Amino acid sequence: MSKKQKIMVVDDERILRVTIADDLRDAGYVVLECANAQAALLGLKDFNPNIVISDIKMPGMSGIELLDKIKKFNPEIAVIIMTAHGSVETAVQTLKMGAYDYLLKPFLKDEILIIVERIIELQSVKLENKIFRSSIASKYDYSSYIGESDSNEALFHLINLVAETDSTVLIIGETGTGKEHITNIIHYNSQRKNKPFIKVSCAILSREIFESELFGHVKGAFTGADADKKGRFELADEGTLYLDDIDDLPIDLQVKLLRVLQEGEIEKVGSSSTIKIDIRLIASTKKDLRKMVDEGKFREDLYYRLNIFPVKLLPLRARNKDIKKIFQFYVAKYAAARNLMISQEVYPILESYSWPGNIRELKNIAERMVILATNDQAIESKHVPESIKNSTSILGKIDNLNKSLEETLNEIEINAIKIALQKSNQNKTKAAEILGIPPSTLRTKMEKHKLI
Repeated sequence: MSKKQKIMVVDDERILRVTIADDLRDAGYVVLECANAQAALLGLKDFNPNIVISDIKMPGMSGIELLDKIKKFNPEIAVIIMTAHGSVETAVQTLKMGAYDYLLKPFLKDEILIIVERIIELQSVKLENKIFRSSIASKYDYSSYIGESDSNEALFHLINLVAETDSTVLIIGETGTGKEHITNIIHYNSQRKNKPFIKVSCAILSREIFESELFGHVKGAFTGADADKKGRFELADEGTLYLDDIDDLPIDLQVKLLRVLQEGEIEKVGSSSTIKIDIRLIASTKKDLRKMVDEGKFREDLYYRLNIFPVKLLPLRARNKDIKKIFQFYVAKYAAARNLMISQEVYPILESYSWPGNIRELKNIAERMVILATNDQAIESKHVPESIKNSTSILGKIDNLNKSLEETLNEIEINAIKIALQKSNQNKTKAAEILGIPPSTLRTKMEKHKLI
């Protein structure tokens, strides 16, 4: 924040008023002097000060009355009250009315400059937070999940309905479909948007640390517990807790999670006392939890507790109309100021690919193609990775075959995996990078298609 802050000095004692004003001007501030509260009120609108320094006892309107009117005019204006020793109790009362601080007369020049600097620093932080919140609001508005298909319209309707409630949401979708992004949209468009937002990946929590990470522990609860620790549930109190990959939670730990969700309270590891919590829960899964329940891999009671408001995200292959717009968005992002064009010949190739890694894969491919087109004026088909070209080329071979859509898409996915493995000399980690998906997802798909 610039140091050219506007400060209003209000005091009927001319010598003190002028002295303070001169000191502030010497420090680089813009200052308006007012001999009484009435003059200060008249100057508020035109001068629009950041800070007002006012005496408490003045003829006519007092500093307390002035404080009240300033706060009604603009609560963001910081007010410093000056008072004599005999009116300290009154000065303390002004703090309850919204004054930032008070100064006892007589005071040193440095005292007032230190308080002013402290106020400016605080106002700067507030401004940064305001800009940040505005940026977040823009980043996670309802249109930030890119696409124009009918499925997107239906999705926006659902999350618009549920965002303003405290209901538990279960987001269902393949890896890379944007489950975390939808979670962000829901939180930042809810009444809890200015409260804590805590994210936990159930896939990376081992049995040993599960309880401690989620519920916290007290000092001495186990070896290495050198101090009390707050768990994710307690950190998320009054806000939102996001449990990603809930399907990866071991079944023996699911009952502990269920109890917390049902009771609305937690017990820290090593403690017998309970702590009440108020959270909004959002969970996501890449698997069919109902099927996992039937297979005995997921608790039915927990499933019903989570499945209050399910939101299903379609894979990118089922959102063919959205591929062009999503690709354009990421090219614009990674090309920055280059104004890189996209040849129309690129879109049919992209739209013919099955995108096993979904939006995440398309994002990675867009970034790669922007890099490849560094010396060109436009992204062309030559910049499309061979693995995608080779995969889409099989469409001509299967076009006339009597197969269902699922069988066709499975065949495309199998071919894409095989090509990536060939390109990487059977290195699964590199193959996953080529496909733009995590190695764990590649392994799951290879198991599904019996490729290992």
